[in-house]
Amino acid sequence: MTSSKPLRNCWRDFVGAIEQFYAPDAATYENNAEPTMGRDKLAAKERGVLAAFKEVKAVRVGPSLIEGDHVATRWVFSFTNAEGVVRTLDEIAWQAWRGDELIEERFYYDPKQLGR
Repeated sequence: MTSSKPLRNCWRDFVGAIEQFYAPDAATYENNAEPTMGRDKLAAKERGVLAAFKEVKAVRVGPSLIEGDHVATRWVFSFTNAEGVVRTLDEIAWQAWRGDELIEERFYYDPKQLGR
């Protein structure tokens, strides 16, 4: 990754960012789980997450750290369900890019956060 341009507004449109920036063969990993493979599957999975909540907000905490084709970003997500209950998830996203295409993303977080 030679520029931070793809990172600037990707958090505003979760599915749009996947469709625009993820490579067709991109893979994501949730902690140490098996990967989700392919841009279409990733976009469908994201649509499912968004549909399960009344509102989803993301805040980037501090700057993204960029070194060559790798990017690390700390995110805090707030998920509001239909009853108005808010759950928060603090995670680190570790990305590998090929030019302007994201090819791999790994999410690291404590899943117990969502039960609080």
